[in-house]
Amino acid sequence: MKSGKIWGKTENVFSNGVLEFHRIEFNKGFKCSEHEHQFKWNGFFVESGTMIIRVWQDDQELIDETILKAGDFTMVKPGKYHQFEG
Repeated sequence: MKSGKIWGKTENVFSNGVLEFHRIEFNKGFKCSEHEHQFKWNGFFVESGTMIIRVWQDDQELIDETILKAGDFTMVKPGKYHQFEG
């Protein structure tokens, strides 16, 4: 199922109770809201372009940033606030 967002489009590719993968087409320079998934891992694989994944650590002052380019992959574990930007 595809869904429109202010930052682009998302399509659920695979999900179960603990893991979700979405195909995302985002508008350059846009980002999603900071959010968390209490029980699910989020996986990110970049087909083309560049994506920044931000993960807030437990003290909420430290933010880890991972820059993904075509062919790169990362995951965010459950309970971590995160955000992605195109």
